[in-house]
Amino acid sequence: MHAARITSAVLLAAALAGCTPPFDPKTEGQMLLARDAEWSALASAGRDVERTVSYWSDDAVILPQGQAAIEGKAAIRAFVANSFHTPGFNIHWKSENPAFSADGTLAYMRSETVTMVPGAGGAPRTLHSRGITVWRREPDGQWRCVVDMWNDPPPAKKS
Repeated sequence: MHAARITSAVLLAAALAGCTPPFDPKTEGQMLLARDAEWSALASAGRDVERTVSYWSDDAVILPQGQAAIEGKAAIRAFVANSFHTPGFNIHWKSENPAFSADGTLAYMRSETVTMVPGAGGAPRTLHSRGITVWRREPDGQWRCVVDMWNDPPPAKKS
């Protein structure tokens, strides 16, 4: 009787493991784009440092153009808080084309970003940039950004 219970438990476990749906890049890509859009809207509002920072992993690295790397949650929190407290600061981005690793645990996306910062004499200055984010599915099942970097777009082509 004991052997029958063990066999039944093993078969049930195997059947349940087989019930995990296969990784679907199209569906997962839509979910990742939606999560990224939520993050962009939250950052654009410029009010909630903690929620904004929660989209990065604990070991994330930000590589801003022309600046030193910003590594880890504490440094990222300080960077975000400083940005949000800068008069006239605003940021918004739109990402596209998520691409996934074969096992579905990593992804990357390109983005176009518009940032408002104070310019000469405090007048608003608009900066356009393009970026790449690398995302990782965390143990809690949530996608979080592990690498975030951006640079200036190429000069416009002359016609």
